[in-house]
Amino acid sequence: MKGTLRGLRLLRGASIATLLFLYLPIFFIMAFSFNSSRYGAHWAGFTWQWYARMFANEAILRATLNSLIVALSSSLLSVVLAVPAAVALERFSFKRAGLWEAALFLPVVIPELMMAVGFLLLFGLLHLRFGLWTLILGHTTLNLPIVWLIVRSRLKKLDSRLEEAAMDLGATPWTAFWKVTFPLLLPAVLGGTIMAFAVSLDDFVISFFVVGPDSTTLPIQIYSMLKFSISPEVGALSTALFLVSMSLVIGAWKLLDRREFHAA
Repeated sequence: MKGTLRGLRLLRGASIATLLFLYLPIFFIMAFSFNSSRYGAHWAGFTWQWYARMFANEAILRATLNSLIVALSSSLLSVVLAVPAAVALERFSFKRAGLWEAALFLPVVIPELMMAVGFLLLFGLLHLRFGLWTLILGHTTLNLPIVWLIVRSRLKKLDSRLEEAAMDLGATPWTAFWKVTFPLLLPAVLGGTIMAFAVSLDDFVISFFVVGPDSTTLPIQIYSMLKFSISPEVGALSTALFLVSMSLVIGAWKLLDRREFHAA
């Protein structure tokens, strides 16, 4: 009994230490984004001035708009491509299905730096002007496997006999999908969209390689600001980006954890 209690305490301590290691730097940045001192790590008093400056900074506002456009466009495009792919691989049998699954999953395991360099070379060979469109294409490739995995996981839990019953009652395959399958699939689609949006919003590596002069995103803006000094304004921007990303992830988790999602 004592050994079990000691083991539980060790596991609890290790868990707390891991969480501190992961989140303490983030909390440190968040705390010092309210520091009235512009330089140094000493606390000089509480202030909101860095957030006021952040919202009045035209470069930050422009980068925010670019990030929202790229994240929304790439996440919606990922859904349009991923949902049919997931349905086709789950509902239909064809040759080399495993090869197609591996191809869709490959961007998850390929180092992001390798993908970024590949996009840089490809867009250069195609003579594409680097800007919002190259960012959207790059982020779509990054997000598509995420949406596909979430939707495919949901499809595996759905009973295909529901569609068959609808078709026995006179519905066409297309009607059966939209009236029966898609409503059950909707939480996964929405959750995948939110997750893709959050990943796109935070991406730096691919954005750094395919960004254009007039399409700076928030992570690139933060990096460019850090070249000059570690200002509390950077901390304020990082804090805002972190809170938005966490809200999106929690929202996606809530959607994917709904009771009806696990009912099938």
